[in-house]
Amino acid sequence: MSLPKIFRVIIMGPPGSGKGTVSARIIKSFLLKHISSGDILRANINAKTELGLLMKSCIDQGQLVPDDVISRLILKDLRALENSSWLLDGFPRTVSQAEALEDAYSVDSVLNLNVPFQTIKERLTSRWTHFPSGRVYNIDFNPPKVPGLDDVTGEPLVQRDDDSPETVTRRLRSYETQTEPVLEFYRCKGVLQTFSGTETNKIWPHVEAFLHKKFPSIQQGVA
Repeated sequence: MSLPKIFRVIIMGPPGSGKGTVSARIIKSFLLKHISSGDILRANINAKTELGLLMKSCIDQGQLVPDDVISRLILKDLRALENSSWLLDGFPRTVSQAEALEDAYSVDSVLNLNVPFQTIKERLTSRWTHFPSGRVYNIDFNPPKVPGLDDVTGEPLVQRDDDSPETVTRRLRSYETQTEPVLEFYRCKGVLQTFSGTETNKIWPHVEAFLHKKFPSIQQGVA
């Protein structure tokens, strides 16, 4: 009897593109483990690991975490999931990181959420965050059950300083400059699938249909 195929999927998109919402829906609908680079960074920083302290120093100084550091962290977590299908969120962000991942694993599909920057600017100025967990809400389309409070813990939500229009514009331009080469990297490998739109609820059915068609054996309830 042959072993079930392991599927490895990456989701990409600029901040505010609905990546978190789409990821949550994918995890709910398909048998994939969710690996978030943001969660891994926060866990290492909170635990004050050697790499966590190095990352915190970089972040505090407004510097990017070195590619080799973030790659080592992510690959360490992925090695613990050798026999599981996974969805990777927030990594890779540079071609160097993509090459490090490629050396270790064959990626089956890269889902790219293409949302107009103007739409994202409007979203982010309505965004509220629960800092300890990283959960994000939007008062327009994904509001908390109780205004101003996290659904899980009931703790207060805050609005990030970098969600101002000027900062958002700068972040989006930075993402575009940094990530377009990564998209091209996967486009050349024939695994990039782009989903365009302005509303997550309208993009999601296309993502879901694509995954059902490409990976029928990872549907929930299928062994």
